[in-house]
Amino acid sequence: MQVAKYILLLNWTDQGAKSVKESANRYDAAKEAAKKAGCTLETIYLTFGQYDLVGVLDAPSDDAAATFNLRLGMGGNIRGVTLKAFPEADYRRIIGGV
Repeated sequence: MQVAKYILLLNWTDQGAKSVKESANRYDAAKEAAKKAGCTLETIYLTFGQYDLVGVLDAPSDDAAATFNLRLGMGGNIRGVTLKAFPEADYRRIIGGV
């Protein structure tokens, strides 16, 4: 089964920012939620600038990634933008077909 990578660009909501000290626990819960959706939350980075966090998700399908994102969003602590990432081999194949 081919696993795709997704880049998660995340911002805390007001609720998430008010309880930022709990964010590490929420990250642990998100890793478990990813597993339940058939995904792996590979890593997360605390960032500054336009986004508060950047994550990397491995998922077997767009459906699994969407399921994870919806479950994550239901907590009300973050909002995000998800980007599907193509590895170098796919990038070269896609560009080669242009």
